[in-house]
Amino acid sequence: MSPSLAYHTDLALRRQEGAAISRTPQRTVIRSPNNPTFWWGNFLLMPRPPASGDLERWLAAFEAEFPGTTHRAFGIDTADGEAGDTGAFQAAGFEVHRDTVLTTTQTVPPRRLNHDAHLRPLEGDADWQAALTLRLAVNAADPAPLAQDSYRDFATRKLAAYRAAQAAGRGAVWGAFDDSGRMLSGLGIFDAGQGVARYQSVETHPEARSRGLAGTLVHTAGERARQTLGTRTLVIVADPGYHAQQLYERVGFRPTEIQLGFQRRPALA
Repeated sequence: MSPSLAYHTDLALRRQEGAAISRTPQRTVIRSPNNPTFWWGNFLLMPRPPASGDLERWLAAFEAEFPGTTHRAFGIDTADGEAGDTGAFQAAGFEVHRDTVLTTTQTVPPRRLNHDAHLRPLEGDADWQAALTLRLAVNAADPAPLAQDSYRDFATRKLAAYRAAQAAGRGAVWGAFDDSGRMLSGLGIFDAGQGVARYQSVETHPEARSRGLAGTLVHTAGERARQTLGTRTLVIVADPGYHAQQLYERVGFRPTEIQLGFQRRPALA
């Protein structure tokens, strides 16, 4: 089974954000001390799908690596979509994440190209505050929103990590702004090495959806990454049950693998 391109790029970006990553033949440990409530910054990566009877061993390993942590998160470092013994994990309260990994060498303009918003990388403090406001609005509109205070802390730390990576020349967070300076849509795109760039956190304000903003941003930021980062392969990950995958395919992406993970929220940990 081939290693996962999605987790390869995830780990590359986590390193940029200050994560400590250690590998053994049994597992890879990803630890983000600057953002301890970032579930997918603090997780274990399995080298192969779990077999029957593996659940307790993996739970014990997680608790040993992350004592006192209330979430549980495990990735599977394969690309073929084989998840192994999901039943035991689901019975223990885990969600099974089966996301589509899409790639392209070059994006194409979306049919609905937005010409009204101002598209650019974030710049000063006001832009980064606008990005936080956008993230909080998107979370609040989610059918299962995370607790506001804890999500604000997580999002503030995440944006600070993105800002540091951008300042180091590793990529950028882009925003689509209206004339008043409100950020309507945003995403990150960062160099993962070897000519590969990975998109992060494509979001649009609930009041600004269906205007072509996300597709326009994905295309614009991807073209800039090819010019400034020397990117030859663009990577983006989507929930196949959400409309974003179709949006990405309309700007030139094609499915190439499946990213798998098990997640249990703190309330059930």
